[in-house]
Amino acid sequence: MSTELVLEQITELDTEDANGLTQLLVDVVGAGASIGFLPPLDSHVARVYWSTVLGDHVRVWIARQDGRVVGSVQLHLCAKQNGMHRAEIAKLMVHPSQQRKGIGRSLMLLAEKAAMQEKRTLLVLDTREGDPSNQLYQSLGFIEAGRIPNYAESANGGLDTSIFYYKGIGPEKEGQNEGC
Repeated sequence: MSTELVLEQITELDTEDANGLTQLLVDVVGAGASIGFLPPLDSHVARVYWSTVLGDHVRVWIARQDGRVVGSVQLHLCAKQNGMHRAEIAKLMVHPSQQRKGIGRSLMLLAEKAAMQEKRTLLVLDTREGDPSNQLYQSLGFIEAGRIPNYAESANGGLDTSIFYYKGIGPEKEGQNEGC
């Protein structure tokens, strides 16, 4: 049995990918991930979400192991005239059984490389305060820009703080990665 990790960009959603991404989203939300949904996430809701994601300004990559979708990340390219230099990292997900194996890091590096190919020089993202993802983003050179309390509802009905990060990338990044 091969355990090779395969990373690939998807440009259209076939049934197999839709099924794998739907299950991934249900599983990561069920494990407590704060990515816009609350548990228990109905698989129909997750499927509808995935059916609407792909578009002109959204890039999606999946990570497969043994043919199974174990991770995903999105890159949202800003289409506003004054924001053509930036992109947002969204919905980084790694299946709970596959976390801490470098999959999230690999997906992030892939998204960053694609952003540079799109001539983007600034990446932004947000995550919940206290989540392990904060350590990953910081280790990849993302700088905390600020915190907003009570930003997202949690599974227990409380309101959590979100941390917003940025990272300058590409040839024009000098001076962009200074701490706030």
